[in-house]
Amino acid sequence: MPELPEVEALAEFLRSRTRDLAITGVELGSISVLKTFNPPPDALVGAPVDGVARFGKFIDMDCGGTHLIFHLARAGWLRWSDALPQTVIRPGKSPIALRVRLDDGSGFDLTEAGTKKRLAAYIVGAPDQVPGIVSLGPDPMAADFTQDHFAAILGGRRAQIKGVLRDQGIIAGIGNAYSDEILHVANMSPFALASSLDADAVARLYEAMRETLASAVATASGKPAAELKDAKRAGMRVHGRTGEACPECGDVVREVSFADSSLQYCATCQTGGKPLADRRTSKFLK
Repeated sequence: MPELPEVEALAEFLRSRTRDLAITGVELGSISVLKTFNPPPDALVGAPVDGVARFGKFIDMDCGGTHLIFHLARAGWLRWSDALPQTVIRPGKSPIALRVRLDDGSGFDLTEAGTKKRLAAYIVGAPDQVPGIVSLGPDPMAADFTQDHFAAILGGRRAQIKGVLRDQGIIAGIGNAYSDEILHVANMSPFALASSLDADAVARLYEAMRETLASAVATASGKPAAELKDAKRAGMRVHGRTGEACPECGDVVREVSFADSSLQYCATCQTGGKPLADRRTSKFLK
């Protein structure tokens, strides 16, 4: 799943590639991808691309005051083409969920792999008409997102810190991968309760969050969309590296599996050397 750094890079990529261009066509490869019905897709035809912004994991294209907003979800991606094929996509016949054509012949496809179709697109008059954007928590990279603000968010939450970092209604943009990375940098158990963290732990976690995301944004910046997935994987310290050596201490990277996801961590760096039990028991192994 693309998270804040990759989505920011995709927004930057689209910003540079669509400057001074206008939309000439919007085609739906999946009827279910479009979550709004008014304005219709044809409302974007002829509209200039005035800007591209990011809200959490959402990308917002301002097209002459009408906004095309999309969320790539777990298995979605953006595939750019300097010269799109002239054939019109047919619903249900390919992984392409939505195609956007630009007046220089270029454009992009939103694609989604797998059977769980969660990629979502919206055509609205303003970003605050998208429920998922309205419910977002603060952006962790915003200048006004201070350590005190972060401490206030954590203070009253008797929830595991891994889940707090991933909750888009609490903090926007962090997902499964970067929460693993942040907690590893902070030397913190993913099962630690947010409300139990003392001032030193909060400060350590805040710095780890800002530094990890800033570094990932810098790494992703300027890369074409086709290279971002590999760049993300290459930059991971523990996420997706079960069985490999921890880059800090050399211990083996361990995993806790859930019904539809997993987390990775280093016991030596994060849990005092104690392997974590399966999340279904929520206890340390004895």
